[in-house]
Amino acid sequence: MSTVLLFRDDPYLRQCETTVTAADERGIRLARTVFYPAGGGQPGDTGTLRFAGGEAAIVDTVKGDGPDEVIHILAPGAAVPAPGTAVVAEIDWARRHRHMRFHTCLHLLCAAVPYPVTGGRIASDKAHLDFDLQGAAVEKEAVEARLNALVRAGHRVAPRWITDEELAASPELVRTMSVAPPIGQGRVRLLEVDGVDLQACGGTHVANTAEIGPVAVLKIRSEGKRNKRITIAFAGEGVS
Repeated sequence: MSTVLLFRDDPYLRQCETTVTAADERGIRLARTVFYPAGGGQPGDTGTLRFAGGEAAIVDTVKGDGPDEVIHILAPGAAVPAPGTAVVAEIDWARRHRHMRFHTCLHLLCAAVPYPVTGGRIASDKAHLDFDLQGAAVEKEAVEARLNALVRAGHRVAPRWITDEELAASPELVRTMSVAPPIGQGRVRLLEVDGVDLQACGGTHVANTAEIGPVAVLKIRSEGKRNKRITIAFAGEGVS
């Protein structure tokens, strides 16, 4: 059962009026949603579902079985609205916006460290990418300086779409070796940081790199024989 993914076209939407289409032990499906389901290293959104007679906390959002199916997981013991119920779905905006800033910054990190990405993860307080550096050396201060220069430059950030065939003809658009973009639906979403980075990505992002704010490289550590993990945070937050 597909869901209209409003966040895909406008990641700044904080809430929407919608209808429950299904409810079972896995969670709630909605006709349309502003909630991003976990994927590509970005956590699923949390927030609130409000309806006549009550409200329920959404503690996680995950992908379902079918294309564009989104499952909203309610807090244990929460009232479950029946299919057909009109609801207002509202995300925890402060948490989502941090994810957006981090996710866009990881795309800048791909530009600052131009090597294959073997994994990554975003949290609310920090984020990281793992790189196969192929024997190259990277310095924390140099990477941090490159990142902040790209942030301050205020590059436009926007999605665009290409066909499955166009992606197959341009394998360099897939930067993350551990996460393959979904194909078979006719088109694939790209995220373009104007003049800096272009790669397949289904996540939510800020509209301009300046919105990220100053960042710090917390550490660079080995992950196996060839991989290096670069962890970033927002500057001045003192994350360990």
